[in-house]
Amino acid sequence: MSDLAVSPSLLQPTPSAPPPTARMRETAEAFEASFLAQMLKPMFEGLSTEAPFGGGEAEGTWRGFMIEAMARQTVKAGGIGLADQVVAQMVKMQEQAQ
Repeated sequence: MSDLAVSPSLLQPTPSAPPPTARMRETAEAFEASFLAQMLKPMFEGLSTEAPFGGGEAEGTWRGFMIEAMARQTVKAGGIGLADQVVAQMVKMQEQAQ
């Protein structure tokens, strides 16, 4: 029998996952904000815009912008974790492509 030798390839560091880029993160956060806006939209559909507590016709006109702003702010404050999952999947897909 011969002595066992360690293969040089075993001594090399394993390739790590490519780090997520800022663009990946930005895209994932935009997706999460879009998702949250779609989830928030039904909450406001039945609300009246009439006085004394409503903003009138202008509120109905600008409500979509308010919902999008709320969704972006939610993501900025940490979100619901969807962006993290999307980034992880993007990295995984990138690894598989290489």
